[in-house]
Amino acid sequence: MEGALTLSWRDMGRTAGILCAASLVGLLFYKAGITEANIVTVYLLAVLCTALATDGRVYGISAAVASVLVFNYLFTVPRFTLKFNDVSRYSVTFLVMFIAACITSTLTMRVKTQARQAARKAHRSEVLLETSQKLQQSETQDDIIRQMARQIQRLLGRTICLYLADGKTLGRPTVFPAPDAGTDTAPYITPGEQAVAEWVFRNNKHAGATTHTLPSSKCLYIAVRGSDKVLAVVGIAIPNAQKVDSFEKNLTVAILDECGLALEKELTARAKQQIEELAHQETLRANLLRAISHDLRTPLTSISGNAGILMENGAVLDEEERRYLYRSIYDDSMWLINLVENLLSLTRMGNGSVSLNIRPELLDEVFHEALSHLDRNAEQHHISVELEDDLLMADMDARLIVQVVINLVNNAIKYTPAGSHISLSAVRAGPFV
Repeated sequence: MEGALTLSWRDMGRTAGILCAASLVGLLFYKAGITEANIVTVYLLAVLCTALATDGRVYGISAAVASVLVFNYLFTVPRFTLKFNDVSRYSVTFLVMFIAACITSTLTMRVKTQARQAARKAHRSEVLLETSQKLQQSETQDDIIRQMARQIQRLLGRTICLYLADGKTLGRPTVFPAPDAGTDTAPYITPGEQAVAEWVFRNNKHAGATTHTLPSSKCLYIAVRGSDKVLAVVGIAIPNAQKVDSFEKNLTVAILDECGLALEKELTARAKQQIEELAHQETLRANLLRAISHDLRTPLTSISGNAGILMENGAVLDEEERRYLYRSIYDDSMWLINLVENLLSLTRMGNGSVSLNIRPELLDEVFHEALSHLDRNAEQHHISVELEDDLLMADMDARLIVQVVINLVNNAIKYTPAGSHISLSAVRAGPFV
């Protein structure tokens, strides 16, 4: 729009209209007896207005030339011809008029160019600041991508195709259609277009439409760079081989650089979180092993102690004492079996290999089965079962639910004082129990 050879019917019409208006004003001045020197200033004003109203220096220069010719045609003797009688006088007038018009046009265009550049810089700063703020507020990768696509669409008004890098390859494209682009985005994600995006990812260079690399593509592909690698590739739809303004392209690259920094920051935060989670899991695993070791040591010590008493003093113990020791050994063994079963269930769930055998079961039977395998300290508490219906049934894996009930009641036994009332109950709640 700023070149000297840029032509448009709109600006040509404005130039002609301003010259016609200046000529009408000049004719009015001429009829009113105003001197030619004052009429010259009208044409200088017309050149100034032309430079302000049009884009391109060619219009200002054309207005300067036309002003000299029109002034000669309308106001110099003989009038309504391009000849003039007083050669020495009018030659100097025309030369000064032409030079003044050219200088006026040039200075006006320069001021307009500087104003346009200043406005673009301000717009660039505003867009980048807004982009930076929005990206900083984004907490996830998806939020960052959406904000980036929204900012580029706001700037260019075009369909955006995004390819996120997954390790050493590009993922599937995500398309953000432009508001007025319709719903047919298939031409932008064909295998050929994806191959161009892959080339950009591998080579870390621009490619596609408006470039010298694979220019037949329907999109311009630009890499989103991190500090040491390409994090994503963005495709900008270029319908009908339209050119992208250099300012807009540079601003788009700046937005993508901001996005690259945000994506890299998010990846670093995610990696840090994973490390913290692994450390937390290791801590939990260590605590679990310590707890299991403690829980195993207690019943094993009791079993070995009671077995030692029976081996050394079994002959002198009466029947009741021996049965008490047998029962203690049995209870501790059952406790160990339950503990091992819990560990096996936990392992199967962690591996995703747990097999559920779900079928209708009576809650009353499940509860009483669980109560028959409680800790030996259960006798020190008042344990009761409360069911609104003795025939209440539910679909479940009875073996696992029995283990759950055992764990819950044993925890209640362990962490409540002796003599506490522990109640097991079940009620129907819609389709569930």
